[in-house]
Amino acid sequence: MFRQLLDRLRHRARLRTGNREQALGRHGEDLAHRYLEGHGLRVVARNYRAPGGVGEIDIVARDGETIVFVEVKSRSTEEFGSPDRAVGAEKERHLLRAALDYVRRAEADWASVRFDIVNVVFQSPPAIQHRQDVLRWRT
Repeated sequence: MFRQLLDRLRHRARLRTGNREQALGRHGEDLAHRYLEGHGLRVVARNYRAPGGVGEIDIVARDGETIVFVEVKSRSTEEFGSPDRAVGAEKERHLLRAALDYVRRAEADWASVRFDIVNVVFQSPPAIQHRQDVLRWRT
């Protein structure tokens, strides 16, 4: 309950200081963070950006020994489809680039990596959908 209140206060502050789209995106990331932790994942980083600025991973989490890279997509409504439909080939390449950098720096095994998407639709209450292992790459 306390965390939800803090999330709402942060969201209102972001609406006052930034643009609405960015504020909704950050609020969606906050909700996804809480959702993942509530379902047993341990969030280890947020907004990880590879050097050079190409590619950002919204959430990096651990699910046991697995490193989970999470892309969070948020929308006000599902009028134009599910939020994850906005993840195209270019976004996938950027995610891959950032994930490769993270795995290299963490000295981890690529075989222990998973890519998830969390959809957040702002209705009352917000609808959250966690899709696991949605992107498959072999390096």
